[in-house]
Amino acid sequence: MSDIIRNWRHIPQRYNLIGTKCTTCGKVYFPPRVICPECRRNGKLESIQFKGTGKIHSFSIVRTSTEDFKTIAPYPVAIIELDEGAKLTSQIVDADINTIEIGDQVEMVFRKIREDGENGVISYGFKFKISK
Repeated sequence: MSDIIRNWRHIPQRYNLIGTKCTTCGKVYFPPRVICPECRRNGKLESIQFKGTGKIHSFSIVRTSTEDFKTIAPYPVAIIELDEGAKLTSQIVDADINTIEIGDQVEMVFRKIREDGENGVISYGFKFKISK
């Protein structure tokens, strides 16, 4: 197994939604933080794995993209509010861009993000799709 594959699999944030939760105030953060912005030094953070479900808080349709994503434009990008309360930005996949609405329930899926050239390294990560 190549070092690239071995190292990639040992970085859990690439294929899990891992954040932090302050045990003092209860707020959750994604990506993980080392200090709670609310409690500062008095806060104690612990790792949390999010379920990967939530709702669309806001979204936009990307019609003019960078070269890496030109073949999939137009595509939706949304701010997702996870069930646990943290917010993150992600692409929405497998959806008709004309039917997406704020408040739609979504769930995390694992998908190809990009590929470096025809025979290059393929990067995978999380995206979201609308739940049925």
